[in-house]
Amino acid sequence: MASSWDRIASLHRWIVQNGDKRTDPWLLVHSPVPVSCIFLCYLGIIWIGPKLMRNRPPMELKPVLTLYNFAMVGLSVYMFHEFLMSSWLANYSYLCQPVDYSNSPLAMRMASVCWWFFFSKVIELSDTVFFILRKKTSQLTFLHVYHHSTMIFNWWAGVKYVAGGQSFFIGLLNTFVHIVMYSYYGLASLGPHMQQYLWWKRYLTSLQLLQFVLLTVHTGYNLFAECDFPDVMNAVVFAYCISLILLFSNFYFQSYVRKQSKRS
Repeated sequence: MASSWDRIASLHRWIVQNGDKRTDPWLLVHSPVPVSCIFLCYLGIIWIGPKLMRNRPPMELKPVLTLYNFAMVGLSVYMFHEFLMSSWLANYSYLCQPVDYSNSPLAMRMASVCWWFFFSKVIELSDTVFFILRKKTSQLTFLHVYHHSTMIFNWWAGVKYVAGGQSFFIGLLNTFVHIVMYSYYGLASLGPHMQQYLWWKRYLTSLQLLQFVLLTVHTGYNLFAECDFPDVMNAVVFAYCISLILLFSNFYFQSYVRKQSKRS
């Protein structure tokens, strides 16, 4: 048993000591322990939350949801602007971009928005809490839980080791998609009278799928190109995007294709 703890301690030391020294002092970055605790709390809420709400009426959260969703739109707009401007001013390549580990203003600006992107994934765990409080447990699908829980680890590792470089392309695409997505949820939270203006929900799922296809192609290219960016990171992103393409494709088929065929 002692040797097992020694191996865990040794692995933890390696993880802590080999990160980006610029981002180490930032909130939740230095060690994997805090983000792991957040993940365990998240799973605990998913397990116990529906049980606690079983005999309670769904909570009315309309003002909270409206504020939350439009705040997320604002945060996504800010991050999209920062990813775009930091990469443009630094002449980033969209084909191959190593990480700039210097303390130059542009390198630190990119690292900073990478941290905000990671932290936004922690904030987005609130989506699940709102589903539970409103007793929308049908929304707690494997896709939803898998996507939300894995993104916090993916982007913790991104900020810890590769805060910039090829990572910016993921953030740029995802923040654009989230501007559209949270705009939809914000408008939907205003009430049933908005439904007539929200016919584009189906295309939101298509946009999410297109995002993952683009990221798969982009990362797949960099797995074989001569680019000074860690292949292990590219491999993880590539495999992750494939899993999301499969899951979102299944969601699209179940939600739109199958339902439409049943109506006809």
